[in-house]
Amino acid sequence: MTTTAHNQTGQSKDANVVGTDVSLPQADVAQPSSPPIAALRSDFPILNIQVHGKPLVYLDSAASSQKPQAVLDAMNVYYQTYNANVHRGVYSISEEATAAMERARVKVARFIHARQSKQVIFTRNTTESINLVAFSWGNANIHAGDLIILTEMEHHSNLVPWQLLAARTGARLEFVPVTDDGLLRLDIYDALLKQQPKLVAFTHMSNVLGTINPAQQMIAQAHAVGAIVLLDGAQSIPHLPVDVQALDVDFLCFSGHKMLGPTGIGVLYGKRDLLEAMPPFMGGGDMIRTVKLRESTWNDLPWKFEAGTPAIAEAVGLGAAVDYLNTLGMEHVQQHEQELVAYALAQLRTVPDLTIYGPEADKRGGVVSFTLGDIHPHDLASILDQEVGVAIRAGHHCAQPLMERYNLAATARASFYVYTMREEIDTLVQGLHKARQIFSF
Repeated sequence: MTTTAHNQTGQSKDANVVGTDVSLPQADVAQPSSPPIAALRSDFPILNIQVHGKPLVYLDSAASSQKPQAVLDAMNVYYQTYNANVHRGVYSISEEATAAMERARVKVARFIHARQSKQVIFTRNTTESINLVAFSWGNANIHAGDLIILTEMEHHSNLVPWQLLAARTGARLEFVPVTDDGLLRLDIYDALLKQQPKLVAFTHMSNVLGTINPAQQMIAQAHAVGAIVLLDGAQSIPHLPVDVQALDVDFLCFSGHKMLGPTGIGVLYGKRDLLEAMPPFMGGGDMIRTVKLRESTWNDLPWKFEAGTPAIAEAVGLGAAVDYLNTLGMEHVQQHEQELVAYALAQLRTVPDLTIYGPEADKRGGVVSFTLGDIHPHDLASILDQEVGVAIRAGHHCAQPLMERYNLAATARASFYVYTMREEIDTLVQGLHKARQIFSF
């Protein structure tokens, strides 16, 4: 068995780490026929529970997805049969844990079509991935007067790190506006690019509006003026086929818990030359090659950015989630959600006094934000939970500037995934009618 082992300094003892030093052959993942939704749902134990005496209708997958049994089993097997720390041990279960974690890295790299698995850095979540880039690449490359282009539809995780970077360096921020129907003003983007930005950072898919942005086009335009691009893939990676080489993106960030995996693990993908040139984000064990009292040298990629004991069980679980999604086929996942969101938009429009935000179904993923008359979204979410067992999100969705753009304090949001059925959307609509009755509309 080929394994990865590190000595106490963190230096690799085996240069032949699976998938880390050579280009990855892309896995030939057959695209199967889409399984019947009822059969697929049986893979998710939580979907069998009841809330308030009613079957759970989980419509909050944009916040966090549910986990199939295969992911739960993979993590339990780690804890029950080869629970040990990675990279340092030369005994059998440590080597097995190391091999399992590095296999998960290879799976993730192939899933996003990275050239090498050393381009995949394990973090805690999308937020940490973006902050890593902002501190490591940003501190080294952004200076006073430099322009960073963002958009009005960004999650706080893709706003605040750049605000902090601008405050540290004297850089300036400009924003691509959003139209009334939830699309980016690409004409304004073109105009901003003429100001020679150093960095462009934007979401691939809005967590509020569901808008799928034209990432490949926007990345190419940014590169044409010499800018580096960070893509927030928290909402796109779980739902769309994504190829980082085809996109030619410089950095891509996403979370495991939104793609059927566990919480506590995320991914930063970066082009190798950028990652090689970046200083470490955190210091500690495993990210070093040699340590002396007054100086240290750094480990190779990807471990240079993975200080301390990593989320081993979570990496194993993320690998199992990737396996599950590959079995479904990401094209089928996207098709299923496109059909669901088209159905949801049609059904929701039958509810009087309901306002939907964002583009038409062909330009959005499986996310629908709405308001219902004067009912506060928090009250609406509570009624849906109590009366019909529907779980939706209510609030500003960590996108307060976008809420301000639409003159809103909050919206209700229903979001779908591979296990969502049309009947659950019908239950949502039924609950909205009941909410109207309760508030005597």
